[in-house]
Amino acid sequence: MFESIHGLLDEHAELQMRLSDPAVHADQSLARKLGRRYAELSGVVEGYHQVELLTDDLEAAREMASEDPEFAAEVPVLEGQLAQAQEKLRRLLIPRDPDDARDVILEVKAGEGGDEAALFAADLVRMYTRYAENRGWKTEIISATESDLGGYKDISIAVKGRSNDPAEGVFARLKFEGGVHRVQRVPATESQGRIHTSAAGVLVLPEVDEPEEVDISQNDLKIDVYRSSGPGGQSVNTTDSAVRITHLPTGIVVAMQNEKSQLQNREAGMRVLRARILAHQQAIIDAENSAVRKSQIRTMDRSERIRTYNYPENRIADHRTGYKAYNLDAVMNGDLEPVVQSAIEMDEQARLDAIGD
Repeated sequence: MFESIHGLLDEHAELQMRLSDPAVHADQSLARKLGRRYAELSGVVEGYHQVELLTDDLEAAREMASEDPEFAAEVPVLEGQLAQAQEKLRRLLIPRDPDDARDVILEVKAGEGGDEAALFAADLVRMYTRYAENRGWKTEIISATESDLGGYKDISIAVKGRSNDPAEGVFARLKFEGGVHRVQRVPATESQGRIHTSAAGVLVLPEVDEPEEVDISQNDLKIDVYRSSGPGGQSVNTTDSAVRITHLPTGIVVAMQNEKSQLQNREAGMRVLRARILAHQQAIIDAENSAVRKSQIRTMDRSERIRTYNYPENRIADHRTGYKAYNLDAVMNGDLEPVVQSAIEMDEQARLDAIGD
């Protein structure tokens, strides 16, 4: 795997030169694309230099070991550090998901369980919002349908990061959240103290940077307007401000009614539609490249049960990675990183195994 690294070092140097050219930054889309690739390769360059440095130090320590006991004692320490640096570099060289650096649109939908499922959906939204805050990300509610008890029947949230580094990208860290999240607890509406099981579905869509990235012909769209049925003020309920957009080639449907104007709802709907079409296109590519698809645990499918949240035992368990911890209260308050990291590490290992096959 290390054979290709010199080409990456050359690419990094070339990108550094291009990014220093003011003309490049006149095209924001190009500058963003080059900046992301530069950030990704910067980690590889740093990792490579660390391996080089430790290799030189180890060779020097081995040469001096016979003359100086202190150098002899350094040899096993440096060998361990070099092995760790090499493994880190090996993981940095794994081909990344092309969408890792993107922001996301996170959709949460109440599943089986009625009002309790809607309340759990709201708890998941709070968990993701707190996690985003911990990482310095920004969140924005695009659309939401509330339940009678204050939960969410469904909600779409935009999550925006602040780093060009794909390893720190929002999609890189949240893409494994897609699927069914199951909760076991005593609902607030349960008078007998019985534990109920309910669920919510999560969908994580990479957000399109520029509208031009996804080619959508107006002839491929069917746009219907209707009167909003939810709360939101007089103008929302008395005018045809809600919008339903159908993309005819794929059958993808997006409905928006949270904004007061038809134009705002249409813009929000197109934003979600572009993200769904991008995810649809990537799913086709993944299906065609079965070897890569098998190496990933990421899923866009709400039907796959991925995690259980057990409140009586304060336990969280991820069914894909085997991760289990008894700090559910902390996780629901945004301490999600260890759970996310377990998915990332499993995916990286699967990709390494696929390369080695």
